[in-house]
Amino acid sequence: MNELTTAEFDKIRQYIKQNYGISLSDEKKTLVHSRLRSTLQELNMSTFSEYFDYLLRDKSGEALTRFVNKITTNHTFFMRETEHFDYFRDTVLPYIEQKYGGQKDIRLWCCASSSGEEPVTLQILMQEFFKKSPGWNTQMIASDISAQILDKAVQGKYVTEALANLPKTWQNEYFQKVDHQFSQVKPNILKEILYRRINLIEPFPFKKKIHVIFCRNVMIYFDNETRDAVVRRFFDLTEPGGYLFIGHSESISNSGTGFEYIKPAVYRKPL
Repeated sequence: MNELTTAEFDKIRQYIKQNYGISLSDEKKTLVHSRLRSTLQELNMSTFSEYFDYLLRDKSGEALTRFVNKITTNHTFFMRETEHFDYFRDTVLPYIEQKYGGQKDIRLWCCASSSGEEPVTLQILMQEFFKKSPGWNTQMIASDISAQILDKAVQGKYVTEALANLPKTWQNEYFQKVDHQFSQVKPNILKEILYRRINLIEPFPFKKKIHVIFCRNVMIYFDNETRDAVVRRFFDLTEPGGYLFIGHSESISNSGTGFEYIKPAVYRKPL
């Protein structure tokens, strides 16, 4: 098999930038080569140009889905950036309860759900908080660009050791042992999480405005123009007083997006 040429890499990164907003730096050339090499071998192709032409010709969508699964990175774990969950529990949920207590409806979108650890944590926090005020609709949308990782998230099955950062009471109440190695999220949590494949640079499929958006550690892969455009669309989608959470390694422009800075990686739409 031939090496990935600069021209071939430029075609691939232009394609993924145009269609998914992901910017691949020159340093990612080796990564792209290593991740796509096995696919070329399975397809009995000798060049990346041949593979790229195949990708564009494929009408089934299967080749493109596999390509996105290979290129995108999905890394997460329970209670990542814990202070966000603390703020969500201690500040955001009390605000939602006070503001929308009449409707008892909280609309939350976790738009970089990966294998599900983040939306599961958010759902448990809502279940815990609203125990004292039953009847709330806590059903949420969790999305990712990778169909493969969403399939894993839907199953809600995790290595038991991965639950170590969660409170013991949560482990006992919201998970059940499958065997000596794995644990399963209980159905009362999983049924409240609707997993969807959503591309952030395409129109958002929502009919109602959202109260809280978690978009953590995904916009780091966008260039400034793409990131600002996505954040402006988040602003339009968010209810006044609603919150946007991003990753601590990310930042958004203080001017032009509309959101007010609250604390590191937490923003709010003015009331």
